Amino acid sequence: MRASGKCPDQRVFPAVLKCCTLLRDPKLGEAVHGCVIKVGVDGYLYTGNALMNMYAKFQGMVGLENQALELFDEMHELERSFLTGNESEPVDESEKCVLSNESNDGLKLRSDALDSSNQATVTANRICLWKDNVRKVFDTMPIRDVVSWNTVIAGNAQNGLYEEALMMVREMVDTNLRPDAFTLSSILPIFAEYVDVNKGKEIHGYAIRHRFDSDMFIGSSLIDMYAKCSRVEDSLQVFKLLPRRDSISWNSVIAACMQNLMFDEGLKYFRHMINYGVKLMPAAFSSVLPACAHLTTLHLGKQLHGYITRVGLDDNIFIASSLVDMYAKCGKIEQARCIFNRMERHDMVSWTAMMMGCALHGHAHDAISLFKHMEADGVRPNYVAFIAVLTACSHAGLAEEAREYFDSMTRDYGISPGLEHYAAMADLLGRAGKLQEAYELIASMQFEPPGGVWSALLAACRVHKNVELAENVVEKIIRVDPENIGALVIMSNIYSAAKRWKDAARVRIMMKEMGFRKKPACSWIEVRNKVHAFIAGDNSHPLYDKINEALGVLSDQMEREGYVPDLSEVLHDMGDEEKRRSLQNHSERLAIAFGIISTPPGTTIRIIKNIRVCLDCHVAIKFISKIVGREIIVRDNSRFHHFKDGKCSCGDYW
Repeated sequence: MRASGKCPDQRVFPAVLKCCTLLRDPKLGEAVHGCVIKVGVDGYLYTGNALMNMYAKFQGMVGLENQALELFDEMHELERSFLTGNESEPVDESEKCVLSNESNDGLKLRSDALDSSNQATVTANRICLWKDNVRKVFDTMPIRDVVSWNTVIAGNAQNGLYEEALMMVREMVDTNLRPDAFTLSSILPIFAEYVDVNKGKEIHGYAIRHRFDSDMFIGSSLIDMYAKCSRVEDSLQVFKLLPRRDSISWNSVIAACMQNLMFDEGLKYFRHMINYGVKLMPAAFSSVLPACAHLTTLHLGKQLHGYITRVGLDDNIFIASSLVDMYAKCGKIEQARCIFNRMERHDMVSWTAMMMGCALHGHAHDAISLFKHMEADGVRPNYVAFIAVLTACSHAGLAEEAREYFDSMTRDYGISPGLEHYAAMADLLGRAGKLQEAYELIASMQFEPPGGVWSALLAACRVHKNVELAENVVEKIIRVDPENIGALVIMSNIYSAAKRWKDAARVRIMMKEMGFRKKPACSWIEVRNKVHAFIAGDNSHPLYDKINEALGVLSDQMEREGYVPDLSEVLHDMGDEEKRRSLQNHSERLAIAFGIISTPPGTTIRIIKNIRVCLDCHVAIKFISKIVGREIIVRDNSRFHHFKDGKCSCGDYW
């Protein structure tokens, strides 16, 4: 057309610009933009909308480094001003692209998973580029319609410019343009981010009045908003009222359940989604696999893994990272490592999932080695990575290494230690018996230490039987967290261990008067795809008689092997024979005995316990593993214990 001498008009350019977008050719798009300006049709509505859409879409593209550099070098000065921003829509972590000033040679297109240490700089660049690009086109448009406003409102929201996005919605209304479903779905995430359920409900009411509430995008945004405001019941109600549901709305309701720790409910919706024939997207697996990890439903996790492999999603970096986390938390650290090693590349999530898995399974040196490899690969450790490596050091008693990593956070990476880092250090020092040093570390925190950090030291006081310091720590915990029942329970146990029965009774009476109830010790075991729960001293299981008989046989064999019950672990004033029976009926022993009588010889037994394994049970399980010739894996509230041939992976340090 141009070669024939015909001059394109405003009706031609929207189609041409759309072609540039679909061809993923920013150089051609910029050239067309230059032509738009030269021809003088840049003020037309549809041309302006097409330009904004093109620039917004270009920002999510990957692998355009050479084109971007050539374009920056070759463009006319007039056209160059429009290239300085190419990112408005969010993309997958594996496809994050940022144009940042990293050298004097110009702009270099980076495509990598961004860590927290450079995220602030990247965000600032992105906002600057956004304003110089899409927003510049918008500001020069003499006429704007709903599409124009929606494009820039959505861009502001996605770039974290929440106040500007909301202000533009008000300006849009002032121009007598009514927000549509796209507008509402763009600003609802803002109220989710602010956790402002009242404003979110106002938008919900507006959607109902204008009949937008049946829109699937609005529905998904409302589900997400209510979930992030801890109103998951409202999320479920919105989902149930949707006349049509796509994969996005299904994924939204599953994620809502998982975010609010309703794992069983989330798995129920996941099964319904499969039964309805909804195509499973990667996001669905990334939501469900953590539920399998939390509930330790290994059989379901394996089924999901098989499905993931069959549909060819096992190379997805997010799904692979979730599989690593799931297998590690279900006690299959070798399988987790196998998946990790097969990944073509690793992002921060996969590195930290593998490091934390090694830490929880007692493979501290493996976790530290992974940390060093991550640094060598050019991935800067973030806040969570340091939690993982400090946890590993804590479980192995590596005090000097932990101090070095703790200092390195601020010195080398500019990361301020948070609650989890202080808790890990306090836990490490406490395990090592350095209670005063742990106390001084917590007291030196630049902000008020919460109960969780002090609790790590309190647990160490129990192990090392330091009653005086424990009393001091409990006072600090109750001052900042008056309803911390765990601290009172531990204090009562510390008094009982010191045979200060009156003080122990006083604490229990205080708990009763305050309406607190002690959380019972409970253990779970999965046998033939069914989870069985056991509470200490509970005889309600249908096979209790056989379980009790098996425990009696094991007890006789253990004593012949040299086992002597540690009666000091029974924190009640009773006779020795009663104490022996009490120890034998601890929840993990009931679960292990059930596993022995319910599974073939040689089968690995996996137990989950909600509190710390007591010292006597730890010794007893070592004997049991040797007598029955099985590996017994116990996950308590802090780590995994792998018992085999009379030994434990923790090296009796936990």
